[in-house]
Amino acid sequence: MTSDNILQLFLSLLPAIIVAAIAYYFFKGHIENENRQRRYILQRELQKEALPLRLQAYERMALFLERISPNKLIVRVYPTSSNKEDYETLLVANIEQEYEHNLAQQIYISDKCWDIINAAKNTTIQLIRKASMQEKVDSADKLREVVLSALMDKQAPSSAALAFIKDEVSHFW
Repeated sequence: MTSDNILQLFLSLLPAIIVAAIAYYFFKGHIENENRQRRYILQRELQKEALPLRLQAYERMALFLERISPNKLIVRVYPTSSNKEDYETLLVANIEQEYEHNLAQQIYISDKCWDIINAAKNTTIQLIRKASMQEKVDSADKLREVVLSALMDKQAPSSAALAFIKDEVSHFW
């Protein structure tokens, strides 16, 4: 084969190579577009299924925060004796039980929201324990009074967490 023959062969194959390259480019783009569209449709379907679960988790955590709010907790949980330590333990156990009942909800809510809910729970427990340590508190009824009076001046810890939940849920719309 001479160089003229090789050049002639190359020139005759050049249009086929160009057409093949253009076809490859367009088919590659088409396949990528189809894959993106499939992923979008799949993601949209998953969101349709996940949104009700997420909203339910936020609802449950709002209920949890309402139930551990000290003023509602004290009204709902009556002391079994006049011993302040027993009542403190009963209140903390009630909060922990509510918390453990809702632990699985953390997979549906944001990490920041979960951290705020944990902080509200821990702050509520601290509030009860600090009230119990005061010298003037000598009975369960006095503990109830001190905790309720402490909340007269300031907001319950669960109120701030509840406000955060409401704000986060409002971003879904």
